[in-house]
Amino acid sequence: MRKTALYSRSAPRPGPTSPSSASDAEARAVPVPDTTARARWQRAAAFLGSPRGLWIAIGVLTLLLLFTLAQALRPGTRALTQEDIDAAVLNTLEKTPLPSPAARAAEVIRPSVVRVTGYRAGKPGADDIEHGVGTGVVIVDKGVILTNLHVVQAADTIKVLFADGLEATASITGAQPENDLAVLQAHKIPDDLIPATMRSTHDLLPGDQVVAVGFPFGIGPSYSAGVISGLKRVFRSPEGKQKLTNLIQFDAAANPGNSGGPLVTADGEVVGIVTAILNPTPARTFLGIAFAVPIENAAAAVGLHPF
Repeated sequence: MRKTALYSRSAPRPGPTSPSSASDAEARAVPVPDTTARARWQRAAAFLGSPRGLWIAIGVLTLLLLFTLAQALRPGTRALTQEDIDAAVLNTLEKTPLPSPAARAAEVIRPSVVRVTGYRAGKPGADDIEHGVGTGVVIVDKGVILTNLHVVQAADTIKVLFADGLEATASITGAQPENDLAVLQAHKIPDDLIPATMRSTHDLLPGDQVVAVGFPFGIGPSYSAGVISGLKRVFRSPEGKQKLTNLIQFDAAANPGNSGGPLVTADGEVVGIVTAILNPTPARTFLGIAFAVPIENAAAAVGLHPF
């Protein structure tokens, strides 16, 4: 019996060909193991079809199911409540306390407050003599200033000192004697002069917080806080020469030098011009009762009525 020939898997060496070589090669061809992707899938299917493969597949699926359930049952992020927000705000305030209402008001009004000084002419060749110190507040950015008439009416020369340190002379451009008010025009002003904001007094109530700003005894600017003590008050000067009406009474400290300064709300808005203090003793110092002219009257002295 003839034996089936065995063939090497290496490629045959090239050699002479004959007409019968092609048919001889086909006759000598043997099957080669299939290593394609199709064959691999067939082997995988066969493995999964076996008992061992089936149990492995069931185990893998079970693990995936357990992992999915664990993710679904995992507690999510808790929604913020109002209590959480309140606690966070309280914690922030404890670490960084907010400035007081008086401090905020002082910061707002500070750039608009000026020191007003009146001078009397001295003897020939001598310097002018300081006549008195008061306060003023800028209400128009062109250098228009409100103050008390009694601060400047007897002065030969008026000087104003702005918040940035600039000092300039000023002249009286208007007056309202019945309310002890004067309007000044500064002859030179800072480049970035900020006027005060005026606020109507129609909704003011006793107990509302206010801040008085000025140069008491020439010291300042000084800030004192208090409340409105009453409205529509009447004041008569100690000499009995003048009677002022429709005044705002307040208890923030005011002394000589505060005259003409602004009375402002907790927002730093001007509601009045400090005008007088009540003290029946010769000392003429603060005892707890002071008065301001409502800003409506003061604005009218300048020809303004913003309310």
